[in-house]
Amino acid sequence: MMRKLLSLSLLTLVVIGSLFISLTQPAHAFSEEQRFLSEVWRIVDRAYVDDSFNNQNWWFVRQHALKQPLKTRDQTYDAIQEMLATLDDPFTRFLRPSQYRSLQMSTSGELTGVGLQIAQDEATGGLKVVSPVEGSPADDAGIQSRDRILKIDGIPTTELSLDEAAERMRGVVGSHVFLTVQHEETAPKDIDIVRDRISLNPVYTDVRSHNDTTIGYIRLSQFNANATEEVAKAINQLEQEGAEVYVLDLRNNPGGLLQAGIDIARLWLNQGTIVYTANRYGIQDQVDAFGEAITDAPLAVLVNGGTASASEILSGALQDNQRAVLVGEKTFGKGLIQSLYNLSDGSGLAVTVAKYETPDHHDINRLGIEPDIKIAAEPLTRRQIATDVDTQYSEALNILTQPVALSEAR
Repeated sequence: MMRKLLSLSLLTLVVIGSLFISLTQPAHAFSEEQRFLSEVWRIVDRAYVDDSFNNQNWWFVRQHALKQPLKTRDQTYDAIQEMLATLDDPFTRFLRPSQYRSLQMSTSGELTGVGLQIAQDEATGGLKVVSPVEGSPADDAGIQSRDRILKIDGIPTTELSLDEAAERMRGVVGSHVFLTVQHEETAPKDIDIVRDRISLNPVYTDVRSHNDTTIGYIRLSQFNANATEEVAKAINQLEQEGAEVYVLDLRNNPGGLLQAGIDIARLWLNQGTIVYTANRYGIQDQVDAFGEAITDAPLAVLVNGGTASASEILSGALQDNQRAVLVGEKTFGKGLIQSLYNLSDGSGLAVTVAKYETPDHHDINRLGIEPDIKIAAEPLTRRQIATDVDTQYSEALNILTQPVALSEAR
């Protein structure tokens, strides 16, 4: 009996000793590709807004990805994209070096391609148009907000990620790309578009008169690095030219830089909350207006289904603070905030780090903002925007130039 107990004790000692050795030995060194994948995993692990990671064990996702044969950087890129796809969040995405450079150029005000802002269509897995860039080849070709892009050069968009699709539509000036586009329930059609340099000066201004009232018209097409300065210049110039009321046109503005949306709200607001943001822990940050607005003149904001992201932050701030009346159609409904991370090889990572609410605590993600005055859109050419045939614009003018409405808009 004693011999059996001794044998058992020796066996236990051996097992415990083996375990001790295995725990103290250094882990098997990662390859360069495994280290790069782990770099991406750690950023998401620390920053992603959903701490359940789409109700899955994020550590197990990493372990599964590391077991793949990562012999080349392209294989690692593919594994990273597969890893991020498990989050079911199209806005958290990996950007290869060329894609990341293109994104940086677009937010800095430079771009070549067709000029489309796109999003994934959750119903079909393909692409839908958020909005065309004004004056771009896509705009000139008649592509409209909410059109569906079915194919790019014959490749179904259901087979492409958002960034792969965007990359295929970019290219050198003068080159061709063929898009298969469907508008609402009409038959799909193929469109041959010649790529061009896209002008991203985001602001267009004009002084007009309606019912003996001087109108300051500002159209903002994108929240890029130039947007705040250009809008401030526009308001100051229109003030000098005697503008009594303002129309801010955010239709088909797909958003851009969050800070630009906040700063432009401050140009119109003396005080009040602009936006609330909540991170993965539910901790809210409140962003307020401060200082003196450039003008307190009555303001109408034009919105539609292509008004998204930072445009919705601005629209919601002006509406909830009763600074402006919103006219048009329900906005796009993107209430998530992404941060961009530079990676060690020149690629980039966009991660959803927070969600936002309007000052009245409206969560607009996938819901959009309802305008105060609903006016259905009519098909318009670029030259018809903000003219007498533009019913949304005409309604805004009527509201602003009625004495009762003027006092209410203030």
